[in-house]
Amino acid sequence: MKAIILAAGRGSRMREQSASRPKCLTKLAGKPLLQWQLEALRDAGIDDIAVVCGYLAQTLQAAPMPVPYTPLLNPAWEHTNMLASLLCAAEWAQHAPCIVSYSDIVYPAQHVRVLMGNTRPIAVCYDTQWESLWRLRFIDPLADAESFLQKNGLLSKIGDKMPDMADIQGQYMGLLHLTSKGWNAVRAFCRENPEQTGKMDMTGLLRHLLLLNLPIAAAPVAGKWCEVDSPEDHACYARALQSPDWRHDWRKAEVPQF
Repeated sequence: MKAIILAAGRGSRMREQSASRPKCLTKLAGKPLLQWQLEALRDAGIDDIAVVCGYLAQTLQAAPMPVPYTPLLNPAWEHTNMLASLLCAAEWAQHAPCIVSYSDIVYPAQHVRVLMGNTRPIAVCYDTQWESLWRLRFIDPLADAESFLQKNGLLSKIGDKMPDMADIQGQYMGLLHLTSKGWNAVRAFCRENPEQTGKMDMTGLLRHLLLLNLPIAAAPVAGKWCEVDSPEDHACYARALQSPDWRHDWRKAEVPQF
């Protein structure tokens, strides 16, 4: 099992906080986001990890981390999106099963293990307790939340803006698992749709793969993660972490889930 962290982007919504360092070096609860990710992956039993760099790649690679990783480069990071960064790691992964993680999220090893135990070609983690997190971040959670529907453990809809909560059973977290068959499906899509590959994010990829009738597993977790997308996110999490019972505190001791 391998893991890939996609950390090539500028993170422009972080504004001045990412002016001189990559977004994944933003500290939360005393550690850079990247360190939280690396430690969670290691604690889940993964010791072969790559980080796809781009924006301020030298700054990122010079930052000391307690967990070793292989740096990879997306040289076209300014003009491409996450799918292009994932493809930069395809040769390194060599079709091995792997966890793919966004670089602006934090989560426990338990969430990683939930995905590792899924045998579908592609599996995604989604949070069933998403609404409380979105209400913390936004006055109107529907301003940012996207559709997410699953049936019998398989994803059926993702990524649309919704006028109400009816089509939102959870929120995709930016954490997924690819088996070798999943890798093959992703690479086949990219070969057949080269004009879309550069600009497509991971949610867009999942939507297109659903249209091709590829089964995508939806693995539920209950809280214990968050996404740092803006300085406002960062500030509200700092306040929330002062509460001993904040349900999205990823640092808490593991508890049984689904």
